[in-house]
Amino acid sequence: MANVLIIDDDRVFCDFLSRKIKRLGHNSVFTLTLEDGISMAFSRGFDVILLDVQLPDGNGIEAIHRFQELDYPPEIIIITGSGNPDGAELAIEWGAWDYIEKPSSIEAITLPIIRALEYRKEKCNNNTRMILKRDGIIGSSAEMKSCLDQLAQASSSDISVLIQGETGTGKELMARAIHENSQRSNEPFIVVDCSAIPESLVEGLLFGHEKGVFTGADKKQIGLVEQANKGTLFLDEVGELPISMQKAFLRVLQERIYRPLGSRYEKESDFRLISATNRQLEKMVTENKFREDLLYRIRSFLIHTPPLRDRSEDISELSMYHVVRQCEKMEIPIKGFSPDFFEVINSYKWPGNVRELLNTIDSAMAAAGEQPILFPQHLPVKMRTRIARSGLKKYTHQTLIENSISEVSAMPDESVGTYKRFREQLLNAGEKHYLLRICKLSGGHAKDACKITGLSQSRLYFLMQKHGISLSDFK
Repeated sequence: MANVLIIDDDRVFCDFLSRKIKRLGHNSVFTLTLEDGISMAFSRGFDVILLDVQLPDGNGIEAIHRFQELDYPPEIIIITGSGNPDGAELAIEWGAWDYIEKPSSIEAITLPIIRALEYRKEKCNNNTRMILKRDGIIGSSAEMKSCLDQLAQASSSDISVLIQGETGTGKELMARAIHENSQRSNEPFIVVDCSAIPESLVEGLLFGHEKGVFTGADKKQIGLVEQANKGTLFLDEVGELPISMQKAFLRVLQERIYRPLGSRYEKESDFRLISATNRQLEKMVTENKFREDLLYRIRSFLIHTPPLRDRSEDISELSMYHVVRQCEKMEIPIKGFSPDFFEVINSYKWPGNVRELLNTIDSAMAAAGEQPILFPQHLPVKMRTRIARSGLKKYTHQTLIENSISEVSAMPDESVGTYKRFREQLLNAGEKHYLLRICKLSGGHAKDACKITGLSQSRLYFLMQKHGISLSDFK
C-alpha cells in the first residue's frame, strides 16, 4: 500500500482524485496550498506527489527541488490545467516523473500514477545505495543530489557517458568520480584534452605510432587508447575533436580495435569511454561539425553538471571546504568568514561557475594575508563593483515599464479603479512587454534569456507562464 499526496487548490478535484486513489488500494491525502504540502511531505513519507503548477502561494515546478531534499524523495507527477511546453521541459529536467494536463476524466490520470508506483516499487527493491567516492565534489543542493544519483547509476554500468555543462562546473571531477566508483577503479584513468592537441598530432597521440613513421618519430610511441586498456579513457572537450578523426574514432568505439600509425597490425583495447563538452553537440551535428553517429555512441548515458547559479545554496559549503583545504595545504590556521562575506558571494552570479568561485576564494585569502577572518573587502574589486552595478538594474526594468504605459493608457475611463489596480495593470503590461522583447532578443533560447535578464531558469519560466508566453514560439 502506497502513500500519495495531492497538492492542488481545486478541492473538488482533490477530493475526487483522492477517492479514486483509495479505491486503487492506496492511502491518499491532499492539501490546497504549496506550503501545507511541503510541510506534510517533510512530516510523513510519501511515494508519489501529484503537484499542481499554479498554486495560491507558489509555483509547483519551482518547488520540485524542495521535495528532492527528502531522504528518499517521492516521485513527482505535475498535473496542470494549463500545459506549457517550456514548463514540461523544465519539470522533467528537474526530476519530475511526468507532466500531464488535467483531462476531462480522472480515469486518464490513474495510469501514470500506477506506472509511477510500479517504478517506485522496483526502485525500492533494487535500492542498494552505494557510498560514493566524491573527492572534490561538494554540495548538498537538490541539483547536486540529482547529479550524484546519475553518477551512481553511471558508475554501476560500463556504458559510454557524456557529461555536458558550462565551463568550470566540474566535468572532469565528475568523470574521475565515475571511474573511481566503477569496477575499473584500479585501472588507469587517461585524460585526452581534445582542445589542446594539434590536428596533425591527434591520430598519433590517440593510437600511437611506430619508430620512423614520420619526421621526429625517433622511437615507438604507445597511444592513449592503448594506455587506457582495462581502464577509462576521458575525452575532455570532445566537441573539439577534428572531424577528420571522428570517423576513425567511431570505429574504435564500435570494435575496440585500432591500428597505430606505421603498423601493419591492429590492436585491441578494452576501455570505458567518458566524454565531456561545454558545447551543444546537437547543434554542431546540424552544422556538419560533429558526426551524428559518433554523438549517439558517446551519449549512451547523459549527465548535466548544473551551473553554480542554479545551486547557489552550495556556494557557502564550497567556500568553506576550499578554505579548509587550502589552509591545511599551507599549514596555516584555518580562516573564518564574516557574515557579510557570504552575503556578498551569494549575491554574485558566478558566470565562471565553481572554477571562478575557487579562484576568487584564493584571491581573497591572499589579500587577507595573516588576518584570521575573510571580509568582503578581501574580494577582488572588479567583482565587488559588478555586484554594486547589478543592484541598479531595477532602474532599467523601471524604464521598460514606463515605456509600456501605452499598453494600459488605452483603457476606457470607466475601467479605471483604484490606484493599486492601475499600478498592477501597468506593472503587468510592462513586465509582459519586457519578456516579449527578451524572447525576441534571445531567439527563444532559455540560456540566453537568463543571461540577459539575470533570472534563474525557473523564475523565467514562471513569468513566461504567468503571461502566456512560450519561448519555443520565438525559435
